Amino acid sequence: MKFSHLPVLLDECMTGLNIDPEGIYIDGTAGGGGHSLEIARRLTTGKLIAIDRDPDAIKAAGERLYGTGAKLVNSNYCEMDRITRELGIEGVNGVLLDLGVSSYQLDNRERGFSYHDDAPLDMRMSKEGISAKDVVNGYSYEELSRIIFEYGEERYAKNIASNIVKLRESKPIESTAELAEIIKESVPQKVRREKNPCRKTFQAIRIEVNNELGSLSEAIDKAFELLLPKGRLCIITFHSLEDRLTKQKFAGFCQGCTCPPEFPVCVCGKKPRGRLITKKPIEPSEEEQRINPRSRSAKLRVIEKI
Repeated sequence: MKFSHLPVLLDECMTGLNIDPEGIYIDGTAGGGGHSLEIARRLTTGKLIAIDRDPDAIKAAGERLYGTGAKLVNSNYCEMDRITRELGIEGVNGVLLDLGVSSYQLDNRERGFSYHDDAPLDMRMSKEGISAKDVVNGYSYEELSRIIFEYGEERYAKNIASNIVKLRESKPIESTAELAEIIKESVPQKVRREKNPCRKTFQAIRIEVNNELGSLSEAIDKAFELLLPKGRLCIITFHSLEDRLTKQKFAGFCQGCTCPPEFPVCVCGKKPRGRLITKKPIEPSEEEQRINPRSRSAKLRVIEKI
């Protein structure tokens, strides 16, 4: 299958990065190379480092970025400090993170991300490490219930976890279709009629398999540390957990004095390290949502290092 990917909020990201043609930029989620290519086109003597944990994405981005001089690295974006260090780079002018699962990963049945097709339970972005099958068949009831509730924000998490544990006693749960059927049988008929009830649980298991929130938290800290003064960090999120984490991290970078209100003068000496470029997240226009329905839940936040 061809790695096709419509870059979300493309113009808004380029504006947010405020690209210096001579600057150094990191696209931590290269995907199909859409955002990366637009960054590269705006550079003259500058440099682009395109990172992705999915080897299929790196191959596709390499073809798209051929001749641009971009450096492609197959790794997790939370390793960007190590990657830049090995390249002899001490600071960068901008970092872009386009989070979540790509259209290619969703549409490629064999990757096991989608609940619309019957495929082996996998969901590994890097094609390495524990899989969704390992989580579904190996985690305890308590662990499954917790991740489905916390990462999927699923109100029927206990029912779903209970039925997973019960049914796997007779045989391992090995396919996306099997898991989807268990989820459907675990929620009220009214919920099934209103919308597909599988989305939240599949999201939760995918987040667990790929340690998405842990990697994001680490990556935000490392990206901000790498930024040069006036450098910018742009993050596109696709669900409330990612957006909440990004918002909280950005707020922390922008916070100044933390002394108690009753102190007459500041003794902590803490100064804001960043300023918000986007007070509220930027969302796709109606036109973009029409052209690319998967962009509907996207939110872009941008911060600049002081």
